[in-house]
Formats: sequence, C-alpha cells, structure tokens
Amino acid sequence: MTDREELMAALAAADERAAVAVALRLLDRGVPAETVLLDLVAEAQAEVGRRWQVNEWSVAREHAATAINERVIAAVGSRVDVPPTKGHVVVSCLDGEWHAVPPRIVAEVLRGRGWRVTFLGASVPTAHLVSYLHEHGPDAVALSCTLSRSLPRADQVVAACRATGTPVLVGGRGFGADGRWAKQLGVDSWAPTAPAAAELLEHPEWRRTAQPAPPRRADPEYAALRTRRAELIGAAVDALYERFPPMRGYDERRLDATLEDVGHIVDFLSASVYVDDVELFGEFMAWTAEVLAARGVPVASTEVAMSAMSRVLEDHPRALRHLDHGRQVVRVA
Repeated sequence: MTDREELMAALAAADERAAVAVALRLLDRGVPAETVLLDLVAEAQAEVGRRWQVNEWSVAREHAATAINERVIAAVGSRVDVPPTKGHVVVSCLDGEWHAVPPRIVAEVLRGRGWRVTFLGASVPTAHLVSYLHEHGPDAVALSCTLSRSLPRADQVVAACRATGTPVLVGGRGFGADGRWAKQLGVDSWAPTAPAAAELLEHPEWRRTAQPAPPRRADPEYAALRTRRAELIGAAVDALYERFPPMRGYDERRLDATLEDVGHIVDFLSASVYVDDVELFGEFMAWTAEVLAARGVPVASTEVAMSAMSRVLEDHPRALRHLDHGRQVVRVA
C-alpha cells in the first residue's frame, strides 16, 4: 500500500491518529514538509472531493475526512520551524467560501518558506478582513476562491483590500484553471499553486501589478439576475413540478436539496454574466450533470430548469446566451 493509499484508508475510516501517523512518518524519513502537504495531503483532499462527486461518499463522510485532513496539515505544520524573515502575509477565504483546506496548505507552504503567516480561515466577512488589514498592516493578503459563483464577491473583496493599501494576490479553482477570470476582474496577481504563490511573493515587482483596477461599470443584466433570484428559482421549481409530478411528494429534505441545486444554477449564471464568459456557466453545468447522474437524478431536469429561467429572462440577451450554452453542454454530457 502506498502512502497515499494508506492516508485514504485512514480518511475513509475516519481514523485521525492513523492519518496523522502517515504524514509524520514521511517527515521522519526526511521528506520535506512542503512535499508532504502538496503531494500527499492535497492529492488526498482532491480524491475526497471526487468520491463525494461520484456519490461514493456522503456529505458527512466527506466532512469527516476533510476535518481529519485539516488536523494532518496542522501536525505537519507543527514540525516546521523556519524563522519568519520575509514579511507578513494574511491568507483568507472569501465570505461564503467554506473550502479551507487549499488556502490552509498555501499558508503552511508560505510559513515553511520563511513568511509570517496569519490564516484567517473559512468564510471571513469582508468588513472583518478589511479591519484586520488596517490593524495589522501585512505585506500582502492572499485570497482563496474555490467556487466561481463567488467571483462577483471576489471582485468586491479585492477592491476593498486594495483600498487599504495592501497588495492582493488570489488563487483557487474559482478563478479558472488558467486564472482567466482573475484577469477578467483586473487581477494580474493570480497564482495557480502554493509554490507559485510563494515565488510571486518573492518578486517585489508583482506589487506594481496589484494596483486598483478601474471601477467596473454597472451591469444591468447582472443586477437583474440578483434582484430576480427568487423569481428565477420559483419559475424553475414550478416547471420541474410540471415535468416530474412525483416531485410533489418530496419530503422537506429533498425539496430543500432541489431548491439549493436550482439556486446554485442561478448563482453560477449570475457569475458567468458578471465576467461575461459562457464557459464559466458551461463548466458548472457539466459538473452538475455528472453529480446528478451519479445520484440517479435525471440530467434533463437541468434543461427544464434552464428553459424556465430563459422564459423569465426573455429580455436579457446576454443571460439567454449563457443559458443556451448551458443547455448545449448538458445535452452532450
């Protein structure tokens, strides 16, 4: 059994002691802490997410494994004793972002490379983050965005952080695999990996690219999507009831799950319109189709929901273009 397989077995069994032992054993063998974090823990966490996505693991099991992985990261970090000689970096998740493992790994990698790091954790309210930056004056703030539906909020948070005079770098899958949505928001200081973030911080010139972008012009279609969110969800659910009559017998738990899923479609559509890139919505709908299929939910239900939203948004051409792309993606999924 490989070290990764052993760690996954421990996570599957919710055995925190065994999981931590795998990582510490590698450190005792002389494997660098950064390697353990990136090649073992990060890869294991990706596998945890995949097992939830394909319905091998329940939400509860995924949460248990994630909590244990966080303990493994802490155990590895406790073995690293590098003097903080390079300055102070604050690492934080956006408000509403609960995927804290990736930025926690970034924080430990930076700490291992000689930075003083303050990790603020998951879902940090913007006002509290800005207040912290004013109070402590770090050399930089690193923001994590895992879900692209958070891009409009990311835009606002970046602007608020820059207004404090703090250089900002960003990372996370929410900005796109190649960082294209970070650039769309005027953020050039995007790092695809923890080592890339560390290397970026080592070069003072990156701060010149971290200056405030010109104010974003008001977008009536994005504003309409946010204002009409409840209406869009209601129209989609009504259409689903009509197409799939057994849904009327759903218990409260299943109905709440349906409302949540439809709400995600609206939120990702809004973000897609915000950055004006249909691929954002298309990628989300392809992922959604995989998740629903793994759970035995008809993928056609997403087409029904999107068609209902299109009828509500018939006077919003950009939103319709994004919805059309989403339907095309689902049809070939």
